[in-house]
Amino acid sequence: MAQKRARIRTQRMKWASEMPRESLTVSDLSEMERACLSPKSPGNDHDLLMRLWFEPLRLFRLANLLRQKSGKDEVTFIINRNINFTNQCIGSCKFCSFKHSKRYRLSKEEILSRAREAEERGATEICLQGGLSPGMLLEDYCGILEIIHRSHPRLHLHAYSPMEVLHMSRNSNVPVKDCLKELKRSGLGSMPGTAAEILVDSVRQKICPEKLNAGQWKEIIVAAHHLGIPSTSTILFGHVESIEDRLEHLEILKGIQNETGGLTELVLLPFIPENNLLGRTVPGADLLDRLKMHALARVALYPAVTNIQASWTKLGRDAAKAAIMWGANDLGGTLMDERIARNSREEPGISAEEIKVLIESCGRKAVQRTTLYERI
Repeated sequence: MAQKRARIRTQRMKWASEMPRESLTVSDLSEMERACLSPKSPGNDHDLLMRLWFEPLRLFRLANLLRQKSGKDEVTFIINRNINFTNQCIGSCKFCSFKHSKRYRLSKEEILSRAREAEERGATEICLQGGLSPGMLLEDYCGILEIIHRSHPRLHLHAYSPMEVLHMSRNSNVPVKDCLKELKRSGLGSMPGTAAEILVDSVRQKICPEKLNAGQWKEIIVAAHHLGIPSTSTILFGHVESIEDRLEHLEILKGIQNETGGLTELVLLPFIPENNLLGRTVPGADLLDRLKMHALARVALYPAVTNIQASWTKLGRDAAKAAIMWGANDLGGTLMDERIARNSREEPGISAEEIKVLIESCGRKAVQRTTLYERI
């Protein structure tokens, strides 16, 4: 059985890599597809997007053309380090594999040591995220930022999801907006738009009932943007949600971007069924579904969000390579020490040289970037 599954994966990867690449022009497209080239059309036309979902070849070639029109012929990456400072968590997310390992909370000295090592290895960004530790207050979160920022002012601090911001707000009895202001004063440069999962509350009730709701996630992200704190955006797909739920999620993201312009990218996160409660009953998305989702995101968010990131930690390196060919233009970071994804599927960090080789094997140019997509 294992050998059969391996053969199927190999066949699918070969199929993905052999699909047509860069030869399309606007004149090659159908009237339906040409409609997507209008900035007013694709993300607002639910029926069109649904039809494309069930015609993968058209969806993939359109996504690739829109990627080209967005000027994204290069594939970017960042040298960064994830510091998951604690896995202590009061949450009960059914897809989580992180909190089930041995409990820990890093000291400030341990965090600073990892930041120092990251800068020595060429990192330009530190990403800070952790579980919802019951005793952590706003001053604790600010203290982590301050100790890194004082010692390593050139490192961009990309930290704390909207759920973490809400958590510190509740624990400290401080309004969310004031929390964001204090975090920014402490050195926060941008926020990860994680904890979004699927921004449909009926889905959230099934997979993360104690987490912030869709409206709260949007409110915190928009507040951050208005305070000059940009963020990424994410989508966790391939579990209990429907295609309609995914489209609603993407529509919310496009609306935020049209309002604030503060989203740097969309990071697509396929659900990994290993080592979590949800995975006992939900197998996760197959390769075709994952590739289609990257293409759909490119089309649905055009032209508002121009950076579509394939998560090599979630997809695996071969599938991330395929996603580059169908809408994605970014592979994210080297990470160095990522514990959340690693507890779901064994994919350790990747070196800058390895990520360059992966990108260039697709016939694309690899470009190192900053958190805010400036070329290095």
